[in-house]
Amino acid sequence: MRYGATILDASGLRLTAQEKALFRAVKPFGFILFARNIDTPDQVRALCAEMRDAAGHDAVITVDQEGGRVQRLRAPQWRDWSAPLDFVQAAGSNAAEAMYLRFRLIADELHRIGIDSNCAPMVDVAGTQTHEFLRNRCYGTTPDVVAALGRAAADGMLAGGVLPVVKHIPGHGRATMDSHYELPLVNAPRAALDAHDFAPFKALSDLPMGMTAHLVYDAIDPRPATLSPVMMNLIREDIGFDNLIMTDDISMKALAGEVDQIAADALSAGCDVVLYCNATLEDRARVAEAAGEMTDAAQTRAERALAMRREPDDVDIPALNAQLDTLLGGASDG
Repeated sequence: MRYGATILDASGLRLTAQEKALFRAVKPFGFILFARNIDTPDQVRALCAEMRDAAGHDAVITVDQEGGRVQRLRAPQWRDWSAPLDFVQAAGSNAAEAMYLRFRLIADELHRIGIDSNCAPMVDVAGTQTHEFLRNRCYGTTPDVVAALGRAAADGMLAGGVLPVVKHIPGHGRATMDSHYELPLVNAPRAALDAHDFAPFKALSDLPMGMTAHLVYDAIDPRPATLSPVMMNLIREDIGFDNLIMTDDISMKALAGEVDQIAADALSAGCDVVLYCNATLEDRARVAEAAGEMTDAAQTRAERALAMRREPDDVDIPALNAQLDTLLGGASDG
C-alpha cells in the first residue's frame, strides 16, 4: 500500500473515534507518542495496536526517549536516564560502550510496549554558544566523538528492534535560539559547517531515518533547512543521506505560515514525510490532506527503513544493567 506522507500523534491514552476515522482515511506512515499518551505498559501496547489497526499497516511508532529533559517514558514504570552529555561525562573513557548499553536498554523498554522507533541519536555537535534547550542533549563537542557515540547509540537501538532517527540533520549545534519558539540563524562559512556540523551526519548516513533541523544556514540558503531544496539536496548528495527523512515537528514556531502550506513546502523541498504534533483534529486533517501520499522515492525509502526492523537480539537485560552500572563506577544512572 502507499503510505500517507505524515507522522501524526494522538490526543490521549486511547484513540478517539474521530482519530480512528482520520487515520483510516489518510494511512499515515507512522505515529509519535508524547507523555500524554503514556500511562501503563498495557495501555501503551493497546494504543500502539489501535494506531496500527487504524492506519491499516504495521506503522512505525516513534517517541522522544533521549534521557534527561527529553524523555516521555518515566519512572516508576520505566527507567529515568540522566541527560546525554552528563551521562557521557560520567562514563568517561567507557562512553561508547556505555552509550550502546544505555540505548540497548531503552530499546528493550520501548519494544516491549509496541514502540519500534526512537528519535535518537542526536548528533548535533555542542559548542560554547549552543542554546540551553539543546546543549545537554548533545553527546560531545567534537564531530569525531559525537559520531562515534551516535553510532554506539544507534547500534544499541537496532539490536533491540528499534529504528533510530538521527537528528537534527544537517546539524543544530550552532543554534543560539530555541527553534520551538524562534528561527535560528547560523552564519558559519560552508567549510566550517562541512568539517564540523555536517560531519557526524555523513558518518551516520546509513541509518534508516533522519529528522531535519529548523534553522537557516545563511552561507548556503536563506530558507530554513526543512523547507529548502538547496539544503535537502546538500543532505542527499554531499552528506550522502539517502534514507527516509522526516521533518522536525512543523508546528514549531521556527516555521512561519499555515501548517498545510508548510507541509507542502517541506515535501516539495525533498523531505519524505511530515511530522506534525500537538494540533487539533481539524489541523491534523489539513496537514494530512496537503501531504497526500508518499512519492515513489519516499515510498521506496520508507520501505527500506521498515525492512531494517528486526526482532531484538537475545540478551540478558539484568546483566546489561549490571554491566552499565559497573561502567559508570557502580552508581546507577537515573
